Amino acid sequence: MEEIQKTEVTTNPETEDVIELTKQSVEACDEQQKQQAQEDGEKRDEDEDELRKLLLSDIGELPLIPPSATQINFVSYFITDFTKSGHDQYIYRHANGLCVIGLAPTHIAFKDEGGITNVDFNVGKSDRSVLKVSGKRKKNALRSEPNTALCKVSTAKDTYIVRCCVKGSLLEVNERLIMQPELLNSSADREGYIAIIMPTRPADWTKNKESLITLEEYKEKKEKVQSAETLEPCML
Repeated sequence: MEEIQKTEVTTNPETEDVIELTKQSVEACDEQQKQQAQEDGEKRDEDEDELRKLLLSDIGELPLIPPSATQINFVSYFITDFTKSGHDQYIYRHANGLCVIGLAPTHIAFKDEGGITNVDFNVGKSDRSVLKVSGKRKKNALRSEPNTALCKVSTAKDTYIVRCCVKGSLLEVNERLIMQPELLNSSADREGYIAIIMPTRPADWTKNKESLITLEEYKEKKEKVQSAETLEPCML
């Protein structure tokens, strides 16, 4: 029986070193990938938290009353004591330049008993309610100056002239007020607006703006007036 000779396999030390270095390199690469994946995951979590904070406000920071559509879409301006004491009006300016004109909450007409009972757009030399503007060129639009009369509002006590407040083109008046003047008493800043005017040129608005005050300035001014009126009887 022939003896089977076993062949010894000899290993090269250099080959073993290469194999070991390769293993270490692979392990190091795997570790780097794991670390990078962990860092990417943490960064993604941070980004999601930041986005969540932007989209979902802290409930403690939310206003008790949500802002109205007017507050969101318009910038509020006011003019007080315009031509006469107590003739306060608002100008809500949209981003497209259109200006909505109406009576401010402190207008003197609201102080009369029973509020406003009649609205008449037949002032000056024309009836503002019959103006029909058409086309891109706003054909038939009335050219207005700040002191141009828009309408007359009447109470049981007196009649007051409402004015344009800005220079531009009168595009429309709120005809609903003719049949429903009570809208001025209940929602003068919404359904009870008076008219819509488009300043003719940017320069016209810039000049108009100089005579207007912001909502914050309006509140501050009226609070001072109210405080002074409250103190007067005490000083008598």
